[in-house]
Amino acid sequence: MLYPHGFTENLFEDLMSMDLPRFSDLDVVDKKLYGKRAGRIMNTDVKEHDDRYEVDIDLPGFKKDEISVMLHNGYLSISADKGLKEEEKDKQGKLIRQERYAGAMHRSFYVGDQLTEEDVKAKFEDGVLRLNIPKKEAKKLPEKRTIHIEG
Repeated sequence: MLYPHGFTENLFEDLMSMDLPRFSDLDVVDKKLYGKRAGRIMNTDVKEHDDRYEVDIDLPGFKKDEISVMLHNGYLSISADKGLKEEEKDKQGKLIRQERYAGAMHRSFYVGDQLTEEDVKAKFEDGVLRLNIPKKEAKKLPEKRTIHIEG
């Protein structure tokens, strides 16, 4: 079954099948899914250093346990999920208006398939998720060597 915006039932597989350069994000997908608000979801800065990339992602209002970072087939995926209780009450009374964000957001970057989970360092502080990702060269194929044939 084909869903709106050309995606199938398995959105993750659709995203993984896209051919993207290193550290390209899925802005096209974000815009298809989120519309005009796509640019304001998970604002991200990527800084390149000689030996690593530093990625800062704004996640204000989220707690560390509401954020997930995964590495799969060369894609670094960051997701954040926040829910607010509908019947939340406190000493002041029942909540009658809710303007805070409740829902889930997700971003993915292609970082290369030579990285492992141990290579990526993550720290969450003051509403900013900071990832340090080392630059790793793709594994080189062995040089072509001629084998001497006897006889």
